[in-house]
Amino acid sequence: MATLNLGRIKPVFRGAWTSGAYVIDDIVTHGNETFICIQAGSNIATTNASYWSKLASKGTDGTDVGTIITTQGDILYRDGSGLQRLAKGTATQVLAINSGATAPEWVDASGGKTLGVTQFTNSTRTSLSSGDTGNFFSTNYTQIKANSKLRIDVSIIGFQPNQGSIGFEFVYDGTTYTGFGIYTYTDHAYQTSYHYSAIIDGASSTGSKAWVYRWNHYNNASGVPFNIWNPTNADDARIQNSTSRVIITELDI
Repeated sequence: MATLNLGRIKPVFRGAWTSGAYVIDDIVTHGNETFICIQAGSNIATTNASYWSKLASKGTDGTDVGTIITTQGDILYRDGSGLQRLAKGTATQVLAINSGATAPEWVDASGGKTLGVTQFTNSTRTSLSSGDTGNFFSTNYTQIKANSKLRIDVSIIGFQPNQGSIGFEFVYDGTTYTGFGIYTYTDHAYQTSYHYSAIIDGASSTGSKAWVYRWNHYNNASGVPFNIWNPTNADDARIQNSTSRVIITELDI
């Protein structure tokens, strides 16, 4: 009985092309493309159109973004020519569009931001010594941003008021702000609660800045605004231990 050769029923995928032998309907891949054998042969490159017919062409290569954004925090964006890298900004910066409205950029946060709030307290009962000036607070503040603004909120508590009017002033990084509130003796007042707020210019640099809050007789007189600072219930059984405070709020405005 005669044998009828039907040939292959279906193409056979042979994987990546090598220099071996191939027969009709073998399918291989090479150079990210797919080819089918149309004539049997050995060691025939897929570029030879007499032996291979291309089934699927390679598309256009995309961009390997891993070669563009290389560092943690990088941002990928497109400019007029292609993909670009924007390196991460610094702490507290925000993302914005540049002045030409063509690309993103990192900028410092806009004005109106509270940079920090620091409270200084003193609850030590102190008998004040009479003098032309006298310090309530004398310490340091760590300024966060150069040329910022500082809001100073003062609460001073005294006992046994002394006679006369006395001015207060705030000294910051060598600059004295006079008339920083005023104390006036009030008859029959034993415990005195004094409060004041003002905004001053910060220093032109960051870091530790010395500051003082004090009284000052501007006519070189001698005295004290009150005899006891931070009174306790030993001074008057009706009160608890008092705490005076200065709050410095640093603003970016």
